Amino acid sequence: MKLFGRVLEYMKEEAYNPMLFQELAEALNIADDKLDELEETLEHMETEGLVVKTRKKRYGLPERMNLIVGRLQGSKKGFGFLIPDNPDLGDVYIPVENLNGAMNNDKVIARITKASIGAIKSEGEIIRILKRANEIVVGTFENCKKYGFVVPDDARIYQDIFVPQEDFGGAKNGYKVVVEITRWPEGRRNPEGKVIEILGHKDDVGTDILSIIRGHNLPEVFPEEVEAQANKLPDEVNEDIIKNRRDLRDRIIVTIDGEDAKDLDDAVSLELLSNGNYLLGVHIADVSQYVFENSYLDKEALRRGTSVYLLDRVIPMLPKKLSNGICSLNPKVNRLTLSCDMEIDNKGNVVKYDIYESVISTTERMTYENVNKILEEDDDQLKERYKDLIEVFKNMEKLMNILRKKRRLRGSIDFDFKEAKIVLDEKGKPVEIKTYERGTSEKIIEEFMIVCNETIAEHMYWKELPFVYRVHEDPDPEKIMALNQLVHNFGYSIKGADEIHPKALQQLLDKITGKREERLISTLTLRSLRKARYDGASLGHFGLASKYYCHFTSPIRRYPDLMIHRIIKEDIHGKLNSKRIAELNELIPSIAEQSSIRERAAEDAEREVEDLKKAEYMAERIGEEYEGIISSVTSFGLFVELDNTIEGLVHVSHMEDDFYIFDEVNHVMIGERKRIIYRIGDTVKVRVLSVDMANRSIDFVLAD
Repeated sequence: MKLFGRVLEYMKEEAYNPMLFQELAEALNIADDKLDELEETLEHMETEGLVVKTRKKRYGLPERMNLIVGRLQGSKKGFGFLIPDNPDLGDVYIPVENLNGAMNNDKVIARITKASIGAIKSEGEIIRILKRANEIVVGTFENCKKYGFVVPDDARIYQDIFVPQEDFGGAKNGYKVVVEITRWPEGRRNPEGKVIEILGHKDDVGTDILSIIRGHNLPEVFPEEVEAQANKLPDEVNEDIIKNRRDLRDRIIVTIDGEDAKDLDDAVSLELLSNGNYLLGVHIADVSQYVFENSYLDKEALRRGTSVYLLDRVIPMLPKKLSNGICSLNPKVNRLTLSCDMEIDNKGNVVKYDIYESVISTTERMTYENVNKILEEDDDQLKERYKDLIEVFKNMEKLMNILRKKRRLRGSIDFDFKEAKIVLDEKGKPVEIKTYERGTSEKIIEEFMIVCNETIAEHMYWKELPFVYRVHEDPDPEKIMALNQLVHNFGYSIKGADEIHPKALQQLLDKITGKREERLISTLTLRSLRKARYDGASLGHFGLASKYYCHFTSPIRRYPDLMIHRIIKEDIHGKLNSKRIAELNELIPSIAEQSSIRERAAEDAEREVEDLKKAEYMAERIGEEYEGIISSVTSFGLFVELDNTIEGLVHVSHMEDDFYIFDEVNHVMIGERKRIIYRIGDTVKVRVLSVDMANRSIDFVLAD
């Protein structure tokens, strides 16, 4: 066992008390020539928050010292919450006076000051900052002549950043800038910084999206050495590589993607077997054939973690030479793939599978829209054009329904939230916002990818090899109890709330379908669940009611997929010896954490751009009237959602026909005099009152 593992195991023993370096070395029988290695190991573990070194220079585990390690989630009011690395521990409230210079998203250690670790109302104080998250901050510059301030775009960074006059860098009042922090906050003193980039005036076209890109540290340009490495790659598949692979170029294989997609990383095939079973083939771009571990391309891919899709642009994980070229499963050309063939019976069980390296040449590049038109609208023109594939698509639909039914029966949770489709003109201005309807073809690809990810994950789990799993742990029991109390007010209950099974939540969602309280209960149910993440341990996927799950199907745009492709291929070629296994066991935790962090940054950026474009769209429609549904009732007003998914607030101060009181238990607003009641699910007519572009918020007033 590596030294890292030995130290951790020894400290977890019941009888362990914090020790000095020398005491620990003696207890572990470390030879003199290995003392430097022990010191290095302890330093690394301390940086990661796995061990704590006290003021008296003793080493121990944080949780044994009433300490907790995690990331700080700031708030615009100044206080924060520590989100523990260990998801079994509850969040810890950190009052503003106990932040001690920590900022949003910093990795920190906190001491529990009230209640205890894991208690629902525990409070803490930040005692150490392990890793800073905000070395650069994006915000609006305010010139106060002899000094300036940058007001951060991210409201969770609640302090303005002080900028001395000599560090203005040419910034003018009202301009969006990138500021580098030169001095971290202490006590009541604000952080200090210097302007390193001017993005443009806050009202200029394009500055808004650029600010979001910089704010989430999304690198638009690849470093020279990365592009140079990509440019050395071939444009076509080398015939020498094909020799050692299974040749699937005679198989009918298609890609089914959105019309604009250029990074095609998954293709599917389907055959009916003589025994009545289906042979489903999922063929994934073999990116690891071109992106070698620790190469410039690999390090940059890990730094980015994921591709980011921002309506009018993509910030890819890999350069275009790979993402749109040699790795993309473009039609009718040779491409290297990693394939998973699954024999599936009529109940949706995978009775046999095979994982291998392959070469394919896809028959067609299909779009979701065209497959939907064939299967849902019986489009004669498309049926004629793709006549050789009609039977395949029909069988795919049958298998999708079998897999979907199986997944629902085991309790997989399906949230039916509306998604927005935002149409931009050539200048990036939103001209239409409508709901995006998921059709049959989207469901086909979803089900095929899920069953493939489960098959791969279970295969690797039983091999007991290092791996990166996609995990979604069971929800916090206290949050489920709180949800149960709330739904009780609407006449529902959650079965077995004390030891929740996903099926119980799916049954609740089925009961509320079409009811006025559907939006509220669905939203609160989603909030009661933990966030899915990546981990080196197979901890199951609660939302999918799946025991084993991973992300295997998108290595062009997700780093965990690329990493596990490498591991699978090393296993196929018998390269996973004990030395390599130990190496992977040490690598995987940091890869899983980095991938989870970058995924969250991408999601936040994508959501912010969507909110921005929705606000921009409604800013052109001040005074217009719309019909909408009350999606939420709060003490300060009603949130109303329009048919196109745009949501705005009717503030209680604008409800002037009466004095309204918020009934927290029943989630309703009641007029004191006229007794008019506003409930979730009520249809109301609203007028657009104002739009705050800085906060990306929309205000409505009731039209009647």
